[in-house]
Amino acid sequence: MTQDHTVQVPSETPGRAGARVAPVATSIFVDGRFPRRRGLIILVSALVGFLLTIVWSAEFVDQTIGDNVANTLLGHDAKETPIAGIAAGIAFAFVSGLAGSFTACNIAAFGAVAPMLGGVGSRWGRLAHALKPLGWLSIGMITVSAVYGAVVGFVGTSMPQFSTAQNTPGTLSPRGIQSMVVYGLIGLAMLYLGLAALGVVRDPFARISRRFPNAPMVFMGALIGGFLIGRPFALFRQMFRDAAESGNPLYGAAAFVLQSLGNIVIMTVLFLILSLVAGSRLQRWLTAKPGRIAVLTASSLIVAGVFTFLYWDVRMLARREIIPWYPTAPWS
Repeated sequence: MTQDHTVQVPSETPGRAGARVAPVATSIFVDGRFPRRRGLIILVSALVGFLLTIVWSAEFVDQTIGDNVANTLLGHDAKETPIAGIAAGIAFAFVSGLAGSFTACNIAAFGAVAPMLGGVGSRWGRLAHALKPLGWLSIGMITVSAVYGAVVGFVGTSMPQFSTAQNTPGTLSPRGIQSMVVYGLIGLAMLYLGLAALGVVRDPFARISRRFPNAPMVFMGALIGGFLIGRPFALFRQMFRDAAESGNPLYGAAAFVLQSLGNIVIMTVLFLILSLVAGSRLQRWLTAKPGRIAVLTASSLIVAGVFTFLYWDVRMLARREIIPWYPTAPWS
């Protein structure tokens, strides 16, 4: 795939005079070659997203994985040891981001980037090709993270995320409301992009991509950066409070950017290894049959969108006993 994302390809859809219509790729996420059983793809993807909300264990991801990774890399108990100084805060920001890598938004973002793997040329040429969408994704992520971090450093002590108030049954804390609003909007945005990848709804980037073809990846990066705005991860909240109490917008911006960069390190490394090892083969498989790219892109976005919205909005209401019930696995 080249920088020009409006390449026309043959289609099996006949035109008025029996000629075949050449669909047009309107953006990185919408290549114009849509699969036939779109309803089934949507149903299965939404079901997978729903099932993930049932089995997902925040305690396992945040504590068993996140806390242990942070403790190992920092060499001390991350939660119990105060952040002493700017240097320690910068290190803590990156490590805590690395510890919280496995989020649905990250997985969806790299699922959407996967169709751009491969291409022609040497392995290093394919690697350079794969770095381009990652670079644009990082621009969106860094911009949102830096702006929000600067705001936190300036007025953070009065923000809902600064609060240490405990959640009580039947009510939502301001911190919980912020998480629900932010994650709910992110989930709906990913769901819409997934439907657009299948041609079910209009591509929101159709016009802007004519002049700025990488706008969708910048937007996806902004969604990843936006995770910090509502993130309840304990280690992140520890960093948030440190940045807020510092009263230093530059420190807040730097810490939040490093948190986001740490958040995508593992996914980036895996993506680049895949590009080196199997990029060309994967690209040939994706382009061998019209619709495969759309299925991969749409399903990853729909799964993540449904999961994010249901987990952070519907299941959260059940956990706070505001709605009567939501199915959960015993370990979650």
